[in-house]
Amino acid sequence: MNFGYTILYVEDVPRTLSFYEAAFGLKRRFLHESGDFGELDTGATALAFSSRRLMRELGKHPSKAAVDAPCFEIAFTTPDVAAAVALAVAAGAVLVQAPEDMPWGQTVAYVADPDGFLVELCTPVSPQA
Repeated sequence: MNFGYTILYVEDVPRTLSFYEAAFGLKRRFLHESGDFGELDTGATALAFSSRRLMRELGKHPSKAAVDAPCFEIAFTTPDVAAAVALAVAAGAVLVQAPEDMPWGQTVAYVADPDGFLVELCTPVSPQA
């Protein structure tokens, strides 16, 4: 079995795709002509977005993300967390936690996207010696 994609429920899929392209340098893989579903290329696994409106039409009742009470986060690894945070904030992300060196050797920061999803920006985790 392979992990294919993660779908986040957002208000405006085209706006969200544009934000993730500008904030994190991701490339658009697909946007349905309806504007209700789109995907970004993140490697083997896609990051996908569906409109909350479409989900309601399909009988689902997605709640909005809450950065102060997250139940989910996305993590992007980068060798330069401070530069990634600066780019994300310039694109409209909200700084939640400035870069911080963790005891296990990783640098970690958090921003919130325009829909309130928590996004971790971090250095890759190195295996313990």
